[in-house]
Amino acid sequence: VQLQASGGGLVQAGGSLRLSCATSGCSFDSYAIAWFRQAPGKEREFVTSITRRGGVTHYADSVKGRFTISRDRAKNMGYLQMNNLKPEDTAVYYCAIKRTIVTNDNAYTIPRDYDYWGQGTLVTVSS
Repeated sequence: VQLQASGGGLVQAGGSLRLSCATSGCSFDSYAIAWFRQAPGKEREFVTSITRRGGVTHYADSVKGRFTISRDRAKNMGYLQMNNLKPEDTAVYYCAIKRTIVTNDNAYTIPRDYDYWGQGTLVTVSS
């Protein structure tokens, strides 16, 4: 199983970025997808997740109303649309997947809950 995160970069405060997570080697529809981030000197923190069918999403309070997670089942891709970015959003962003049953709508916010991880993509927001 491989995950490849991309789309990071340097953006000014108030700007937008769209991150992508390409998956391969797994039954994409069997996994929930999440995004985590890790700022320098800080622990990895949960940002958002989406259930395997895409019907339920969860967001950290710090990103609610600004970030949107989505998935494309035909392309085996996950996405994170980030709007109104703030300097405190600066971090390495990681996508991760967790195998779940179809009726599981829970939010899994702890990194160890996830089965596979991408390599991370750096997002830098300047003030």
